[in-house]
Parts: sequence; structure tokens; C-alpha cells
Amino acid sequence: MNGPEIRVEFAPELHLFVPRARPTGVARAATDGVSTLGHLVESLGVPLTEVGALLVDGREVPPGHIPAGGESVRVRPVRHPQHVPGAPLRFLLDVHLGTLARRLRLLGVDTAYESTDLGDPALATLSAAEKRVMLSRDRGLLRRRELWAGAYVYSTRPDEQLHEVLDRFRPELRPWTRCTACNGLLRAATKEEVAEQLEGGTQRSYDVFAQCTDCGRAYWRGAHHEQLEAIVERAVSRSTQDG
Repeated sequence: MNGPEIRVEFAPELHLFVPRARPTGVARAATDGVSTLGHLVESLGVPLTEVGALLVDGREVPPGHIPAGGESVRVRPVRHPQHVPGAPLRFLLDVHLGTLARRLRLLGVDTAYESTDLGDPALATLSAAEKRVMLSRDRGLLRRRELWAGAYVYSTRPDEQLHEVLDRFRPELRPWTRCTACNGLLRAATKEEVAEQLEGGTQRSYDVFAQCTDCGRAYWRGAHHEQLEAIVERAVSRSTQDG
């Protein structure tokens, strides 16, 4: 684009996407009379998944607005909690967010995840086909037009990532109801039903079991249960406070 310029001011939460706008949060961009404001904002580095209101000279406009030279644009972040209309809230995570996927499943949140890298086109298509919110730290993936919905994961730490997702989307939590390995639903199971998966010590020490209705994996309150219970308690406590 090489036409008249507009002034674009980004909210502080979005500065990390726009190095050229630091430290003031203001960038200047040329218009061409054809490209949309949404396209321009993304060309500056901000995925539209992270954009809330777009204000042009104080008036809210849609991403399809065609900017004209001299306009002043303010780009606001997504408001929390974010409502995603059109389907039950469920997620799709890319290959780099395996720990986050397991923790969301631990909380009973419907979370699809593949341990192999499917590639951006396949992930975007799957997001659209299953109407899942794509969670990723890959900005290029979040800019793909096929996506049904998406969100950038800002932190690299699993504890903070989980808090981000719960704060942004406020999903309903149903702890201990999903398989952390495959996302299937759990049911109560007898010791006899899962005996083939148990070592001798486990057979002697535990009597309460659950089993995934999809992959058959068995669950019981083993050595890591206290650590998992702490994750659940923190998440449920925050959810109650936020609600």
C-alpha cells in the first residue's frame, strides 16, 4: 500500500505484536483505497483474533471498513469474557500446547489436540469443520481465513496459559470427567474392568477407578493425584471468583 497515511494507535495489550509502534503504541500506515482496515491491522502484526473494537475518529467500525487518508484509528483488545457464538465452546490446540491441552481436559473442557504437527492449513480447516476455537502462539496460523475462531496464547508457562484461557473464555468446568490422553468422556469402572492395566501394587492399594469410554484408559487416585487436585482447585476457585 502506498497511498495516503492513517494513524493507528494500539492498546497496550497489543504492543507485543507491533514492534514498530513501540513505545507509544502508535504506527502510521499507508492506504490504497481497496484494502480493509482488518487487513491493514493484520499487516502491521496483530491477528484479528486479538482485536476487539476498531474505532475510526471515535466511531466504531467493522474490520471491513476501507480506511481513508487522514483517519485516526484506535485498536482495542478483545473484551473478557469473550463470547463465541454459533456453537458450544470447545477448543483445538496446536502441537506446542500439549500441557495446556491436558490441563483443560483435566477440568472437563472439550479440547482437541494432536501430538503430531498437522500443519496450519489442516488445523485451520479442522477448526472450521468442528467449530472449535483455535488456541496457538503461531500468529500466522491465527491469521488464516479458514479459522472458525481463534485466540493467541500469550504466555509460555502452562500455569499462566491455563489462567489466560479460563479468564478469556470462562468455559464451564467439569473436573475429572474427560480423558487427559484423548479427550473422551470418563465413566466409573470396577477393578475387574481395568485389571489388565494395573500393576500389583495398584491392584492392592486402590479400589475406585474410572475408564475412558473412547480409548479405554484407566484412571485412579495415584501418586500424582495431589498435584492434579491442586490444579483443579485453583482453577475452580478462580472460576467461582470471576463468576
